[in-house]
Amino acid sequence: MSLAKHHVTAKEDKLQTSQKVGFGIGAIVSIIGVTAVANLTMLFLNIGLKLNPIWVGVVMMLPRIWDAITDPLIGMLSDNTRSRWGRRIPYVFVGAFLVGLMYAALWMTPQTWGTVPTFIYFLVMSLAFYTAMTIYGIPHQALGLEMTDDYHERTRVFAYASFFGNIAALAPPAFYWLANRSCFENEVVGLKWVGTGVGFCLMLCGLTCALVCKEGHFNQAKVMRKVTLRESFAATCKNRSFLLLLTMVVLVIVGFTMVGGFANYILIYFIYGGDKGAASYLMMINGWVWALTGIMGVFPMTWLSTRIGKRKTLQIFLLMMAIGNLIKIWCYNPSMPYLTIVPTFLLSFGMVVLFSMFPALLADVCNEDELISGIRREGMYSASYGWWSKLGGSLAALIAGVLLNASKFDANLDVQTASSLFWIRFYEIGLPALLCFVAAGLMLCYPLSEERAYEVKTLLAAKRKEAEE
Repeated sequence: MSLAKHHVTAKEDKLQTSQKVGFGIGAIVSIIGVTAVANLTMLFLNIGLKLNPIWVGVVMMLPRIWDAITDPLIGMLSDNTRSRWGRRIPYVFVGAFLVGLMYAALWMTPQTWGTVPTFIYFLVMSLAFYTAMTIYGIPHQALGLEMTDDYHERTRVFAYASFFGNIAALAPPAFYWLANRSCFENEVVGLKWVGTGVGFCLMLCGLTCALVCKEGHFNQAKVMRKVTLRESFAATCKNRSFLLLLTMVVLVIVGFTMVGGFANYILIYFIYGGDKGAASYLMMINGWVWALTGIMGVFPMTWLSTRIGKRKTLQIFLLMMAIGNLIKIWCYNPSMPYLTIVPTFLLSFGMVVLFSMFPALLADVCNEDELISGIRREGMYSASYGWWSKLGGSLAALIAGVLLNASKFDANLDVQTASSLFWIRFYEIGLPALLCFVAAGLMLCYPLSEERAYEVKTLLAAKRKEAEE
């Protein structure tokens, strides 16, 4: 097969633009909802409500462990659903309502409560929020995996998701800045109002996806036998292509989750010496650079992946992320705060490729699995990815609290010690870079090439035609 043929998408595999736009708008819910909570939790609980970092680490870890239970359940239920509205859309529709409500409720923690009641309230609301995200997010991901059978059209579907997600990502960097405006008593009160507005917007985005998008393979799925949770989960854990992809992405997630909130501490206490107002403004600027880079990065990513393949494209940008994190050694400079924009640009470029390429590659894995087993289980593959990534992320969140505590950070001090700030920077720079290098090396072993993906597509088409006759 020639290179030119690899890049031609058959007419029947092309999706209407409205379908890709609807899916992209739906992706805003998962991208913004989870990211905003992850970025704001430490600021809200540790700096705002003065909870010990260990408590914060626990409250960030436990909901992700809970996700490890709910993700496979929702994945299995979605795969086995045979409603008149489809396998995925009913969950996306209901989940959109729940996500919006739970996101708003999360930030309603009463400021006058003590440590234990505050911890319990935020933990319960976090469990409710992440359950809602699972009900929405797993079927939404599965929906994207099955919308088209074409190798490169899949990349475009998830490129739309990244494009719209990063347009929306212009907003979260302003959340903490908005919460610190003088019209609010403090940032804790401010986040209650900001959270309510964000929850309403997330609900609208999810409902738009549910009402616009159409499922693929639903007629085919109607006649497939239903499968048990154990059978489907076991099948995903035996798939070599999936395991390599999963290990790669989990390493990156763990690396950045362990130190995900540390950059904010560095800006507040190292770059600006405790000035939250000035730091929150630079957080906002960096967030906008991140989002704009993600928007622009979709186009060169799509262009490059059609020429050198998804695997090589992903490797290049994993290396870019490692280098981007390492140059923070020089870019964290109190005399030149805006140097932080440079690593932000490189990391954003890498992340948009990672989280567009991974599901596009995962869709190829689902096709290969169907060829072998005769079962389509996009929901369970999405759930298995969620299970392992969230399990890794939950452990990383706990480690984040331990690392912050080990650095001797003290939320009651406006000026932190030089030793504390050194160790926070050391962890934040070194750990993600190391794991990105390891992930790039793993992709050298990934076996599902473009040629193999097209071969699987052809064999599946013949198999389905034979079954119809």
